[in-house]
Amino acid sequence: MAIANAAVEELIRHFGLEPHPEGGYYSETYRADNLVRRDGAPTTDGTRAASTAIYFLLADGAYSAWHRIRSDELWHFYAGSPLEIHSIDERGVLSTRKLGHALDHPGTVFQAVVPAGHWFAARCCDPSTYALVGCTVAPGFEFSEFEIADVNALVEKYPLHRSIIELFGKPASVTKKD
Repeated sequence: MAIANAAVEELIRHFGLEPHPEGGYYSETYRADNLVRRDGAPTTDGTRAASTAIYFLLADGAYSAWHRIRSDELWHFYAGSPLEIHSIDERGVLSTRKLGHALDHPGTVFQAVVPAGHWFAARCCDPSTYALVGCTVAPGFEFSEFEIADVNALVEKYPLHRSIIELFGKPASVTKKD
């Protein structure tokens, strides 16, 4: 995906953001030295970082494709325009939260939690804008516990949400900026 916005290019450069497999760009900013034990953790001794954090950028129509992780994920708004976070819980209940500057954009919140195991996706409310957010995961994020959805299987499981699921099919390809 070509970057059309100088501010977005500066964010990518300044924060050393790289393409993320779900779409958008990211950079890990924190990985706790403290470890926690968790059954099924990707390490041989069952431990993992207690918490991790990233910067995450959506811009130029990119979206975060449907995915899920084994930990709670707390989203924090930093800059840009509001974005929507859609999630589907294990019972099939769809919820949508708007993350943004809560004082400037009524109906948005500065922080939103996606509980562990929920399928979720996100996009800027206005695809011509960008949103710089942070995501904090506890216990810490591991790519081995990250799962991109098979959209057809998700639609089959939750047919009432077909239209929203299909909006976030596969991650848009992004190009690395030098």
